Amino acid sequence: MAFDIDMIKKVYAQMAERVDKAREVVGKPLTLSEKILYNHLWDGNPTTAFVRGKDYVDFAPDRIACQDATAQMALLQFMQAGKAKVAVPTTVHCDHLIQAKDGASEDLKHANTVSSEVFDFLESVSNKYGIGFWKPGAGIIHQVVLENYAFPGGMMIGTDSHTVNAGGLGMVAIGVGGADAVDVMAGMAWELKFPKLIGVKLTGKISGWTAPKDVILKVAGIVSAKGGTGAIVEYFGPGATSMSCTGKGTICNMGAEIGATTSTFGYDESMERYLRATERADVADAANQVKEYLTGDAEVYANPEQYFDQVIEINLSELGPLLNGPFTPDLSTPVGSKMNEAATTNDWPIKVEWGLIGSCTNSSYEDLSRASSIAQQALDKGLKMKAELGINPGSEQVRYTAERDGILEVFENLDAKIFTNACGPCIGQWARYSDPKNAPKNSIVHSFNRNFAKRADGNPNTHAFVASPEITAAIAIAGRLDFNPITDKLINENGEEVMFDEPTGWELPPKGFEVKDNGYLAPVADGSGVQVTVSPTSERLQLLTPFEPIGNKIEGAKLLIKAFGKCTTDHISMAGPWLRFRGHLDNISNNCLIGAVNAFGKKTNFVKNQLTGEYGGVPDTARAYKAAGVRTVVVGDHNYGEGSSREHAAMEPRHLGVAAVIVKSFARIHETNLKKQGMLGLTFSNESDYDLIQEDDTFNFVDLNEFAPGKPLTLEVVHSDGSKDIIMLNHTYNQPQIDWYNEGSALNLIKKENNA
Repeated sequence: MAFDIDMIKKVYAQMAERVDKAREVVGKPLTLSEKILYNHLWDGNPTTAFVRGKDYVDFAPDRIACQDATAQMALLQFMQAGKAKVAVPTTVHCDHLIQAKDGASEDLKHANTVSSEVFDFLESVSNKYGIGFWKPGAGIIHQVVLENYAFPGGMMIGTDSHTVNAGGLGMVAIGVGGADAVDVMAGMAWELKFPKLIGVKLTGKISGWTAPKDVILKVAGIVSAKGGTGAIVEYFGPGATSMSCTGKGTICNMGAEIGATTSTFGYDESMERYLRATERADVADAANQVKEYLTGDAEVYANPEQYFDQVIEINLSELGPLLNGPFTPDLSTPVGSKMNEAATTNDWPIKVEWGLIGSCTNSSYEDLSRASSIAQQALDKGLKMKAELGINPGSEQVRYTAERDGILEVFENLDAKIFTNACGPCIGQWARYSDPKNAPKNSIVHSFNRNFAKRADGNPNTHAFVASPEITAAIAIAGRLDFNPITDKLINENGEEVMFDEPTGWELPPKGFEVKDNGYLAPVADGSGVQVTVSPTSERLQLLTPFEPIGNKIEGAKLLIKAFGKCTTDHISMAGPWLRFRGHLDNISNNCLIGAVNAFGKKTNFVKNQLTGEYGGVPDTARAYKAAGVRTVVVGDHNYGEGSSREHAAMEPRHLGVAAVIVKSFARIHETNLKKQGMLGLTFSNESDYDLIQEDDTFNFVDLNEFAPGKPLTLEVVHSDGSKDIIMLNHTYNQPQIDWYNEGSALNLIKKENNA
């Protein structure tokens, strides 16, 4: 039986009435995305046809999921909200704080030792506030959610950007910052700008070496890393229904890499099969009763150009395997000769040192079985591994079942390293080098989602390429980035030329899923007696102090850093070794913007302190300004804050005295996070004004006392020679968000309302 089945049935019970009403209000057939959104309006039955990309709308999500790195700050904030229990079903998953080094057993034992304080804190807070807790080793949050909580037509938010994975089961699942999650935990509405809609029509059928992963690699190559910003991507067509549920999850998962709000598929037989295989027949039965409401209207899919803001069509029968990268997930290259050309032209290392299979993107039973079919061929054909191979199963259920069925043994026979059921190398938790910063130039191939510099192993010289699990396995065996398993031969240990056959696998385990201990701990019914303690001397956890309002008079603010080029949340708040401080705001603030490239001098973590004229690290310089009572400003380029949902990238600058972040454009989640923390997130009205900002600039906000929705702000930029520039700044704040700013943070407003 499913978790929260009564809640799911309630969602379905109201769906027909609300969707029918929405269709009447909007005056036309609806996409699946619109059906789910209108069914989850905070105010109930629809009365307004919302304008995509413009109207802010209050929603009522069905559930929340948090991973351990982000859950710390989210729960520390929730503890201030004055609530006895979370208002909607919520879970915490311990998957980020487990380093990949020696293998599953040793790595898990090490994590339970070094992070016991954090795990104990998360378990006790979960127990106190009615939150389901998944222990370290239970699995990767998004795979566990897909197996246990995701349901067609539902809406969920999660404190991780790859929450969107649940779109593989027909949800609208959206990654958010912890402050957003706190709103919903506290029983308040969740606000989102009504998304635009991108339709992806899939025709034909995947076969041979092509995998669902190649669909999203292709889409990323078409729309770019920011092309999906502010939009839901909805997949449909015969190619969509022919794909497995977990394959759909892979595609939705990497929608985060194009900046999409989320991605989703309509309910179909593959989803029903997956629900029944994961012991949720009751959900499948309930979904079947309203299945016409769990997919887009037929008229929409017949004439998509009339109903979507953008339509992309991909013929899966013509799609071949791709490699995306390095250093960005949207640089797409076909395997083989095209990759050879690109690698030669760009001086990418042809030799591949590692292949990595797993992460929340590709760690299902189907993924492991297809990759193992390639590994088994290597054994049968006398091939030796030319690169090393690492495996991260997605959950204990997947791992146990794969071990039972001999899949893991195949990998182990090739000397692959089986890591813990956790994120590991995907998020920088890979202890590959003792000195990552000075490690050599090399190439790796993985089935993960992100491949920014230093993302996997901390080495800026690691060229990471994203591929399907089966291509990753084949390239790891061949040891060459330009290997094409469709056409290329390999020499085995007997000197014979051999070729791989096409991969094979199982959509679902033939003997069903099995697990002895899935790692779940249910909370007590009454948590009022549960004590949550945080040591005042802890280096890992720190109780929060509410932020003071910045106010409507910002004068004499100094430039902290003008970030040059790509500045992701990894640049603003690095993961890897810094994950251990995710529950301690002051300590983790020592990584604030240390990865951002300073436009003046093109160095990282090296900025000018205008008070002394000396240069130093960004956090130290920020602390010096803060101690002197001087506000600071951060300036950035396009798509500032792309990547992970981590709110630390907003909380750290706020903690260190940054009043405003001014950029050419924002990634959606990061802009929201800045607003939630009571900061100014602003964009240049004229993008070229970015070039006017100089190293010794001082900023005066001329009309901040007139801060209002839709009204640009005026900034006086005073240069060191006394000259001035007047710059106009745009913003997307509505009145409730301006109220957050005026109160110092969204949490301050929640607390004030709860205590009223």
